Amino acid sequence: MKQIEQHASFGGSQEVWQHASSTLGVDMDFAVYLPPQARQGPCPVLYWLSGLTCNEQNFITKAGAQGYAAKHGVILVAPDSSPRGEGVADDEAYDLGQGAGFYLNATREPWAKHYRMYDYITQELPALVDAHFPTTTARGISGHSMGGHGALVIALRNPGMFRSVSAFSPVVAPSQVPWGEKAFGAYLGEDHDEWMQWDATALVANASERLPLLVDQGDADNFLDEQLRPQLLQQACEAAGHPLTLRMQPGYDHSYYFIASFIGEHIAHHAKAMKG
Repeated sequence: MKQIEQHASFGGSQEVWQHASSTLGVDMDFAVYLPPQARQGPCPVLYWLSGLTCNEQNFITKAGAQGYAAKHGVILVAPDSSPRGEGVADDEAYDLGQGAGFYLNATREPWAKHYRMYDYITQELPALVDAHFPTTTARGISGHSMGGHGALVIALRNPGMFRSVSAFSPVVAPSQVPWGEKAFGAYLGEDHDEWMQWDATALVANASERLPLLVDQGDADNFLDEQLRPQLLQQACEAAGHPLTLRMQPGYDHSYYFIASFIGEHIAHHAKAMKG
């Protein structure tokens, strides 16, 4: 591990670290905010998964989350959204390849060698964070857009791993919208049964843990009707009896202005669950 950034922030420390990932086969950067409480002892960890085109910088520079994390004594961990670098498969489009990992394990070439973000987020990164920072066993997970998809899917596929989950503007049904159809077809092939393993609306039907889902969605989001379609998650949760709080926020779009407006409420939600 190599520290490449450190900034004092709200009495704590905003840091960026780099390590050689054995899962992804490349060097990966991830951000860690250590609240002031971390100097006295272990703190719970909230993992943040970013959306298309983003890296670890977007959340830590735009969301305004550090002050809320300091208030509640929560460590924030924000990884990159995909493997990157020379030799890593890519595409000219913004919604496939580097910056568009979709938090799954690719099975098709040329993607399968490096695109294993699911294993990275659920195995390698938590082990690294727990080994190097003062963490408790309590974890939460959240994310935005593609990262909201990742947070929901990872929480649903790993009962007991997280005490809380939330999402901003998530891609709730990737198997039914253009972003997901394109990515799943490239990364996974044409077996739609395999696609369902990475689709939150399909996973809630058989979830063994009824972890409450908190979703905020702006009603002025230009991706709302074509790519996000939160009503599909609402219908799936109602059919399965899975707890969901879906908050449609009037006038808000898909940007970090939206995230910054409600990130404090999300961090409070996670802190309550992780400490309770």
